Amino acid sequence: MVTTPEKIQHTHEHLPKQNRVAVLLMGYGEVESYEDFANYNEQALNLLTAKFAPVPTWIYPPLAKMLAIFDLHEWGHTHDNFISPHNAIFEKQRAGIEQQLQEKWGNKVQVFKAFNFCAPHLPHQVLAEIQNQGFDKLLIYPLLVVDSIFTSGIALEQVNKGLSQMAEGEEHWLKSQRYIPTFYNEPKYIKLLAKLVEEKISTELANAYLPSEIGIVLMNHGCPHKAKGFTSGITESQILYDLVREELINRYPLISVGWLNHDTPLIEWTQPNAEQAAKNLIQIGAKAIVYMPIGFATENHETLLDVHHIIHNIEKKHKNVNCIQMDCVNDHHEFMMMAAEWADSHIEELLSEEATTVNSSQAVAHHHHHH
Repeated sequence: MVTTPEKIQHTHEHLPKQNRVAVLLMGYGEVESYEDFANYNEQALNLLTAKFAPVPTWIYPPLAKMLAIFDLHEWGHTHDNFISPHNAIFEKQRAGIEQQLQEKWGNKVQVFKAFNFCAPHLPHQVLAEIQNQGFDKLLIYPLLVVDSIFTSGIALEQVNKGLSQMAEGEEHWLKSQRYIPTFYNEPKYIKLLAKLVEEKISTELANAYLPSEIGIVLMNHGCPHKAKGFTSGITESQILYDLVREELINRYPLISVGWLNHDTPLIEWTQPNAEQAAKNLIQIGAKAIVYMPIGFATENHETLLDVHHIIHNIEKKHKNVNCIQMDCVNDHHEFMMMAAEWADSHIEELLSEEATTVNSSQAVAHHHHHH
C-alpha cells in the first residue's frame, strides 16, 4: 500500500511533540588561522572593550588590524606559529558533557557548542541549527568559571541578538529557557582544583622542597575595576580564589592570587598580576612556584602564552626558582561529570515544564497606555 502525503501528514499530527532539550555550551573560541585575526579582534573589541572603555566605534576596525599585526608577531614569530588548542579542547568538553548527560537522559538531550568570536559556531549560527533540528527548549550554559559582562554577559548578548534575528511571525519557536551562570563556588570544582595542585606538588616538588618553600599562584581572569556598573567579575573571582586557598593553605602557606590582565592603557586592572604575585612569593622564600589557572576551565592563549611569558621573565631574574605551569581542568573526567551534573536539575525542569508561547508582537503593546 502506498501512503499518500496527506496520510503521512495526518498520522504525524497524533505523535506527541518531541520533548527534548538543546544545551548550548558557550565559550570564547580562538582563531586558528592567521587571516582571521583582524576580524576576531574587531568582534572582541566590539563586544568587550565597549563595556569598560570610552572608545568610539569607528576606531574598532583600524585598531583590530593593528592588534592583528601584534598577534601575528607574537603567535607567529615568538611562538613558532602557535595555534591555540582552545577550540579542540572545547569540543572534547562538549562531547564529554553530552556523553554524561545522555547516559542519564538518552537522546532527549543534545549538547551544542557556540563560540563568541568564531564562525561557523557563532551563537546565531548554532541557534539556527538548534531550531532546524526541532528543539524548542534551550539551556544556555556558558562554560565559564566566573559570571561577568565579559563572559556570560557577552554570551547572553549574542544569544539575544541571534534570537531576535530569527523571530518569525507571531509565535516564538522557543518555548522554554533555562540558564546556568557559573560554577566559581561549586564545592566539587574547588576540591578538584586543590586536588590537582596537591597531586602536582607531590609528584614533582615534594622531594626537593619543604611545603613552606613552595609558592602557589592561583590565576584568575583579570578584571578592569570599572565596567560602567556591569558585573566585572571581581567579586566572584575573589571568592573562587579564597575558597581554593582555604583548601591548600594549611599544607602550603605561600599562596597568592595572580590576575591574568590584558594590559590596556588607562584602565585600572586587578592586582597583583601573575608576575607580581610570583615575585611576592619569592620574596618571602618560595623556591618553587606552581602556576594554576583557576578562573579558566579551558586552555587558551592566556593560560598558555601569557603564563609562558611570565615564567620566562621570572626564570631570567631568579635562576634557581623552579616554575611549574599547570593545565586548566579542560576535559578532565571528574570535571565532565560535575559539569553535566550541574545541568541535570535544569534539564529536568525544562522537560517537565509546560511550554509557554511567547508572542513578540505583544512586547511593546503596553507602552501605549496613557493615564
